[in-house]
Amino acid sequence: MIDLFAILIGGLDYDEKGWTLNHAPKTSLLAAIFFAAHPVHTESVAGVVGRADLLCALFFQLSFLTYCKAFNNGSDRDDRFSVRWVVVSLALCAAAMLCKEQGITVLGVNAAFDVLLICNVNVYELGHRLLFRKNPPDLGEIVQMGLLKRLGLMSLGGLLMLYARWRIMGTGPPAFTEVDNPASFEENVFTRIVNYNYYYSLNAWLLLCPWWLCFDWSMGCVPLIKSATDWRVVWLLLLWCVLIGLISQALCSPDIQRRRTLTLGLVLLVVPFLPACNIFFRVGFVVAERVLYLSSAGYCLLVAYSLGHCCYRWIQYKKLTCIMLLALLCMYVVRCALRSHQWRSEQSLFSSALSVCPLNAKVHYNVGKNLADRGNTSAAVKYYREAVRLHPNYVHAMNNLGNILKEKNELIEAEQLLSKAVAVQPDFAAAWMNLGIVQNSLRKFEAAEQSYWNAIHYRKKYPDCYYNLGRLYADQNRHVDALNAWRNATMLKPDHSLAWNNMVILLDNTGNQDQAELIGREALKLLPNDHTIMFSLANVLGKLQKYKESESFFLHALQINPNAASCHGNLAVLYHRWGKLELAKKHYELSLKLDPEAPGTRDNYNMLRRKLDQLKHSTP
Repeated sequence: MIDLFAILIGGLDYDEKGWTLNHAPKTSLLAAIFFAAHPVHTESVAGVVGRADLLCALFFQLSFLTYCKAFNNGSDRDDRFSVRWVVVSLALCAAAMLCKEQGITVLGVNAAFDVLLICNVNVYELGHRLLFRKNPPDLGEIVQMGLLKRLGLMSLGGLLMLYARWRIMGTGPPAFTEVDNPASFEENVFTRIVNYNYYYSLNAWLLLCPWWLCFDWSMGCVPLIKSATDWRVVWLLLLWCVLIGLISQALCSPDIQRRRTLTLGLVLLVVPFLPACNIFFRVGFVVAERVLYLSSAGYCLLVAYSLGHCCYRWIQYKKLTCIMLLALLCMYVVRCALRSHQWRSEQSLFSSALSVCPLNAKVHYNVGKNLADRGNTSAAVKYYREAVRLHPNYVHAMNNLGNILKEKNELIEAEQLLSKAVAVQPDFAAAWMNLGIVQNSLRKFEAAEQSYWNAIHYRKKYPDCYYNLGRLYADQNRHVDALNAWRNATMLKPDHSLAWNNMVILLDNTGNQDQAELIGREALKLLPNDHTIMFSLANVLGKLQKYKESESFFLHALQINPNAASCHGNLAVLYHRWGKLELAKKHYELSLKLDPEAPGTRDNYNMLRRKLDQLKHSTP
């Protein structure tokens, strides 16, 4: 960034060796320090998704710097510039665009740099002459400098990139919902324009005072401005007053250096932001800190130049200006450190958003989901309920809340929530499946079966739904249907342990031990270390009086899960039948030690002890 700022502020110049000369070392360094410390970058740097912004910015900078190389003395030159370096710049622009569409805006920055700095065009004077047709400007010199040829090359390159993007990604824009960007769905043009401008003022405020940062600004975080009497209109008016003031200085200032620097600073601020401004197409966010990564460079340039100008213009306030500068940098560094700490975990990141966007349903949903994932379902319920209150049609919050209520056995409310979720979004397969589970628990078997089939209709390959459908059929003693459903689950997901295990248990309970043995062995080929399937297969083999094999599977299961009381208990039963009474006694005791309330184990143990006592007394 120092190299980029040095050129934009101090102009493009080379020494005898071809190295770029920095004619504004202090200002460019200050601007780069502001850029390095700006807290709005935290999302792009700390979040994994932000690598797209970082790579885009890297190629954006390289594209600009290589475009500057085209005006260095060297070989392969066309008139007064190198075509080779312009082509390299276009290739780097393409790389930036492949990282993020925003990268293509470097063409606009390059064009503005070429017009203002290379060709030294006074835009205000040129526009005034063309508008009033007085003293028409002589464009011959500009043509001789190759500007039109360079602009033609960049235009052609930009069109080719857009065409390639169109061929790769398709013609249709991504589908966004109203909660993602509510202003873009407003039918009233005035309301839409006012809210877009309010969004711009929020972005400007984040650059100016990046204290209130949030990972998501959608879902009611920024309520719409519905009336011209809304006090927030003041902010967008203030924004345009500042912009008009800067533009007037950039165009009309008698100082050529100031005109050029302010114009290029505004170009670097505004042009990279254009793809996110809702003018050319609808975007899927209200405010996104990550899209300010490149635009913040223009802001840093303007701030550093303004501070430098103040120090030069008002020497008597130089010390005060330096103190203010140091205070601003310290504030940025502290806020950046705090924000980076918040990005260390989901818990701290989501919780930090509650104070910034308390009206954002997605923030409450994410806090609740994080709590639920950590096992704190009671606290999660509170945040899920708030998310549903803020956004009554938030189907994912209703689904997750319904799941928790299902686990708490609050089945009636769970059914109501899940029914509403599928009514709002009929193709929500997970909600259909969860609704089926609740209806099954309420013994509404026909409704549950229909819910499961609806889920499978909307998601063809849904092994968990087939598994739950099998459980429903098993509860209704529809054994063949249950086996078919579980078989479908294992075909779609061969490592579905629960489906395999339930097939073995059902076949065992219905007296089909031979088939159960085949299914169990088939399952263990796919899941050789699944102790639950080993346990079920060992029970089947014990009933088939294949004691040695049964013992082997029990012992293997205990190696994997040594604290399974049921496994010790059933192994003891096997030894009891097999006549290995001392081993049976040992495993009964281990089972009772692990689970003193294990059903049947105490009775079997007492029976074994009586038998051992009888044998002891009958021995001479």
